[in-house]
Amino acid sequence: MKLSFPHPIIILLLFIFLAGFSTYFIQSGSFDRVLDEATGREVVIPGSFRQIEDVNVSLSAMLLAIPAGIIARADVLVLILLLGGAFFVIERTGALQVGIETLIYQFRNHPYWLFYLLGFICSICGGVFYMSEEFIGLIPIFILLARKTNYDLRAILSIGVGSAMIGAAFSPFNPFGSMLAMKIAQVDPAEEAVFRMIFFVLAVSVWISYHAKFGKEKSIGDPAVEIKKVAISIRHRIILALTLLGICLMIWGVAFQGWDYNQMGVMFFVIGLVCGIVGGLGLNGTARTFSLGFSEMIFSGVVIGLAQGIYLILEQGKAIDPIIFGLLQPLESLPNQLAVVGLVVSQAIIHIPVPSTSGQAVLTMPLVTPLTDLLGMSREIAVFTYQYSATLMDMMTPTNGTILAILAAANIKFNHWVAYIWKSWLLIMGIGLLAVIIALFSIS
Repeated sequence: MKLSFPHPIIILLLFIFLAGFSTYFIQSGSFDRVLDEATGREVVIPGSFRQIEDVNVSLSAMLLAIPAGIIARADVLVLILLLGGAFFVIERTGALQVGIETLIYQFRNHPYWLFYLLGFICSICGGVFYMSEEFIGLIPIFILLARKTNYDLRAILSIGVGSAMIGAAFSPFNPFGSMLAMKIAQVDPAEEAVFRMIFFVLAVSVWISYHAKFGKEKSIGDPAVEIKKVAISIRHRIILALTLLGICLMIWGVAFQGWDYNQMGVMFFVIGLVCGIVGGLGLNGTARTFSLGFSEMIFSGVVIGLAQGIYLILEQGKAIDPIIFGLLQPLESLPNQLAVVGLVVSQAIIHIPVPSTSGQAVLTMPLVTPLTDLLGMSREIAVFTYQYSATLMDMMTPTNGTILAILAAANIKFNHWVAYIWKSWLLIMGIGLLAVIIALFSIS
């Protein structure tokens, strides 16, 4: 029997049981926490770690973590269904294909500019409000773009989704990453904004250039398609305008109005209904198409819920704090140059059991900040080592349900994604480490 790489659900189930059984080998422990008025979140108190009565997660609790994780991420699941269903309707009207063909025709002599435009738009979305789950509904656009440009779909996802993650990692304005970490570390966001923006532009530019150059050479898609000028009907123009309006409203709502998943979901649900009617699908046809879209998206939502179950098990077994303490405590005795490398590696490893960037900031920044003070380093180093490594790990860790859901929606296996992405990922991690080392010697 030929062995194949495990299905995403199997991968996550393995991690769920691995997390559960690890609680039998990791002594339970906990940091004391206090409410930080500046962020409104509970943060750990440095030096307060202590071992507590050992908690071992039972087999039944491991199994119960499966539905509990899905329930805990129900808001994301609803967003995926509504957003994905809306774009399924929009795709069925034919407007997406016509719009992408027109865009490709406009950039036919300079295709790289199209990728730079897409990449920097996505990086800004990632940098401003860390656009991530929202990409699941946009997968039909990436598939069409890959097909029409004869690029590997993994390259197009890298330019789109990957650029958003890099934007989130290097941005000084990410409210769920760098901004939160700076608040906890009591670092002025304006102080090194220029330094951050230089490396933001550098990292995103290098990333897009890499995949624009090598994505086509490694294409596994369809043969090249002749680029022709297409006519856009009035119906398609209205649908594309409504779609663009929805995306702009989503960015505005999240960045400036505090929208959550409910507002985003209902907005695209309404846009999908209107586009279906404008596109000639009719009321019943639009409803049937929404149903088909729901069936395509439900798996992606379940994947995110299963990933949440891993965190719930480690939290129940009081294993997260001991893992963090074990990784950070040895760094106190290292020279500064080795300590910053150790911080980058530690933050990357911590992101596997703690796949939430904001959650990781709350857990680790109160510990890393006094560590940098003790070593005589700027607190900016504490923020840099967190924001670069933790957020970039979102592309590589199987405990990140969002990336697994995106790959599932695009019908790409996780091992195929890693095989394609690892070289460029190491390149960007190297840029992040370079930024940290430069900051070590230039920022006091």
